[in-house]
Amino acid sequence: MNSLPRCFSLPLLPVPGAGSCDRGGWPCNMGGFGFDVAGNRRMRMVSLKAVSDTTSSSGLSDSDVKPEVKKEKSDEYSTNMTEAMGAVLTYRHELGMNYNFIRPDMIVGSCLQTPKDVDKLRDVGVKTIFCLQQDPDLEYFGVDIKAIQEYAKLFDDIQHLRAEIRDFDGFDLRLRLPAVVSKLHKAINQNGGVTYVHCTAGLGRAPAVTLAYMFWIQGYKLSEAHKLLLSKRPSFPKLAAIKSATADILTGFKRKSISLTLEDNNFSAVQVSGLDIGWGQTLPLLLDEKHGLWILKRELPEGTYEYKYIIDGEWTCNKNELVTTPNKDGHVNNYIQVVCDDPTTVRGALRKRLTSEDPDLTKDERQKIRQFLESYAESS
Repeated sequence: MNSLPRCFSLPLLPVPGAGSCDRGGWPCNMGGFGFDVAGNRRMRMVSLKAVSDTTSSSGLSDSDVKPEVKKEKSDEYSTNMTEAMGAVLTYRHELGMNYNFIRPDMIVGSCLQTPKDVDKLRDVGVKTIFCLQQDPDLEYFGVDIKAIQEYAKLFDDIQHLRAEIRDFDGFDLRLRLPAVVSKLHKAINQNGGVTYVHCTAGLGRAPAVTLAYMFWIQGYKLSEAHKLLLSKRPSFPKLAAIKSATADILTGFKRKSISLTLEDNNFSAVQVSGLDIGWGQTLPLLLDEKHGLWILKRELPEGTYEYKYIIDGEWTCNKNELVTTPNKDGHVNNYIQVVCDDPTTVRGALRKRLTSEDPDLTKDERQKIRQFLESYAESS
């Protein structure tokens, strides 16, 4: 039960040719974790800015603003984040690290940029720095993570840990949450004090991981934790990913085998993008020459998955399969709905309840999740 699917890396920049996918060219998978297909494409026009305010602390000085970090990088990142996340999000990397206390013992913020940021966090009582960034995230803004880690090792009152989640990818968030929250829970138990959870901007992954921890471990109802977090730090965590990850733990990470088939028309090569791997990756279909079909077989967790075929290099939507409604750019994708358990069964009813609008956990369910997280083997 401790094994989770392998995660893939995504580039930070848009993938050439991916403009025909539902998210306007950004390599992300917005399906796969129970979102309503039409709901996925409604842009929330809420401006969320990761800048310091009266409840946050960046500790900035003129020397902290690095001239080599160009404004264009932040503009590009903010644009891509907005397109991928479905909300107007702004991150200004050139202004330095920023954060908010969600609880007296929990901070959510943006990435550390220099070793000096470790000192700023130690000054406010941080004992664990919990980084969710992948290497491409760090490289994009030129963050020297090794220098930060080595500097943190000079002190015996703070620990720097990494637990990577792919940026802008709700499905990867769903898959990784159990392992990541397990690592966070163990670190908090060991180190105590204040914990600093961060991704790049502190607007998606870090708030989501913090919410999952509050929901699974600290006894909050998910909606209550979400309301508290937003009152402290405007952000856009993927609630559907948290709900599905909760159901995954309590229903045993069940998967169902699916098949995609495409009639051959003298194609040289057929691939598929989207599904559970995101728009930045592809999977090859195999040609069954006897039946004249290109076929892909895959096991998927329960959820809704959008995808598109790439036929001899051309992004193609198969009109003979289920298709989404057009997005704001007029593009459509194929999609498949995977149901692992009949909703009338005990397991199916449990997943339905946990992925509903306002789920809560029973005392027994929360205890089962805690036991799972504490027994989870990090190396598996």
